[in-house]
Amino acid sequence: MREFTVPPLAPAPSAGGLADIVFEHAAEAPDRVAFGRRAEGAWQDVTAGAFRDEVLAVAKGLLAQGVRDGDRVALMSRTRYEWTLFDFALWCVGAQSVPLYPASSAEQVYWTLHDAGATACVVEHGDHAMTVGSVIDRLPRLVRLWQLDADAAGELGAAGAGIPDTEVHRRRSAVTPASPATVIYTPGTTGRPKACVLTHANLMAETDNIVRGLAPVFRPPGEDPALLLALPLAHVLGRMVQVASVRAGIRLGHRTRRSQEALLADLRSFRPTAVCTVPHLFEKVYSTARREAERAGKERPFEKAAEVAVRYAGALEDRSFGTGPGPGTALRVQRQVFDKLVYSKIRESLGGRLRFALSGGSSLDRRLGLFFAGAGITVIEGYGLTETTGAATTNPPDRPRFGTVGRPVPGTGVRIAPDGEVWLSGPQVFSGYLDDPRATGAVLYDGWLATGDLGALDEEGYLTVGGRRSEVLVTADGASVQPSALEDRVRAHPLVDRCLVVGNGRPYLAALVTLDRAEVAHWLALRGRPLLPLAQLVRDTGLEAEIREAVVAANAGLPPAESVRTFRILTGRFTEGQGLLTPTLKLKRKAIEKVYATEVDALYEEAVL
Repeated sequence: MREFTVPPLAPAPSAGGLADIVFEHAAEAPDRVAFGRRAEGAWQDVTAGAFRDEVLAVAKGLLAQGVRDGDRVALMSRTRYEWTLFDFALWCVGAQSVPLYPASSAEQVYWTLHDAGATACVVEHGDHAMTVGSVIDRLPRLVRLWQLDADAAGELGAAGAGIPDTEVHRRRSAVTPASPATVIYTPGTTGRPKACVLTHANLMAETDNIVRGLAPVFRPPGEDPALLLALPLAHVLGRMVQVASVRAGIRLGHRTRRSQEALLADLRSFRPTAVCTVPHLFEKVYSTARREAERAGKERPFEKAAEVAVRYAGALEDRSFGTGPGPGTALRVQRQVFDKLVYSKIRESLGGRLRFALSGGSSLDRRLGLFFAGAGITVIEGYGLTETTGAATTNPPDRPRFGTVGRPVPGTGVRIAPDGEVWLSGPQVFSGYLDDPRATGAVLYDGWLATGDLGALDEEGYLTVGGRRSEVLVTADGASVQPSALEDRVRAHPLVDRCLVVGNGRPYLAALVTLDRAEVAHWLALRGRPLLPLAQLVRDTGLEAEIREAVVAANAGLPPAESVRTFRILTGRFTEGQGLLTPTLKLKRKAIEKVYATEVDALYEEAVL
């Protein structure tokens, strides 16, 4: 058993709650810009004083509408300023927020609202209101519904005009660190989501240690820091970064639009110094830059630039760990040349000021991490669960080890059990699942959380996670395989969007592969061929040969029992809307295998590699 603990950098909270910081910041610097709020196609500044006033007004309205200490109020919306406003207003009156993903179905909404016992719900728009309305007859405890796009904040502000400010402050002062702050449901990649009760202390301890441990991100010297939040606020990492940004006093912007193009436009207009997103963004930025170089006939120079960036960042990494001298003179000169030609253009496409990215939801390829670091943007990977209030480990900004998920967050312990399972401890670890002591007892052992993930710790406390223990495939011959590593190798090919490896109880491993349609269009254009329907393309011998090459490369060095023996290219895609991906783009394996059961069966009737 190996264990590594990092001492805390922030003291444990002894009094108060999350909403207090809003009033403290407004008293210290009321004119400091706290948020960039997107409205009418532009970013509008919101000062610390203005935010306090809005929080206070909504909190008074909530009291006027009957929301009380301990009530649970659901929030169903995209990531936007008003979510943060309602979060802190609810915490002012001692209520608990219950996040709902905006794409949730009516049955998912019903199950969550019923399970949490929500008494009120805030939705974003009319479609969400109709979704809640379709199940409201089965929710007798739900008595209030507000709509953000119908000016819910203004409506509540008017309703609470007669409530004195002192009444809000009285209720805020009754909140303690041990008070529940939010009930967040797990993504449900392996089954029905579980309701994690997170306290004010969990969020304060987590975020205060994150802010100090990642000081170059949240408090960079000599800069006007700004962070664009591009994760769903229904996800624990998005909520944690939201709270950390408010507590750190960094200007926070919310990504309200979902498309990749809209995110890039928001980065260019908001010009953040940091972004919180999923690795998919950087995969797409890289592939777009490569495609543009190929179209311009500059494929070789781009490949050279990528190689130089990787070597440069790798040399810096070696030096930081005492295993190398750092970049030599020739490499530094090459890096300067390509910075003008390539890297600066990539940074400009991301707003020009971006230096750090907090990446979560899935793993980032080590080479891609090195590329962006060499290009001047450090992607900080971490690891955590809903049960740990977000990140339990992060890579230090000044000493990342790419390909790992970093060291324990200050105040956190990481232990590798004899069977390879990752265990975590610290003040951010939740106290249990809502009204489910049996499930809580199955994961908490004397202050340690058994995560269900497999991992390894190196001598300096850097953690590598190898996937979920429950996802290990055991073939009919008894070979045990963690599929995520194979899937990541196949996805390294530009034409591949997603890959799912199957084979549990089967004679060998096989894979379902979906295509990146932009890359396929580019691949065809380079060959002077027209874009055909996917139903025809998946039978194209040239395209199939490309995917076969990706699978063969993924199998390199592996024994036959642990290799993918055959694959099927699908005409469809795995999407969140189909229920096949989580909102942070993780595969929902059981759901995919159920939808594509016919294709999976066919994989075991075909010739193998």
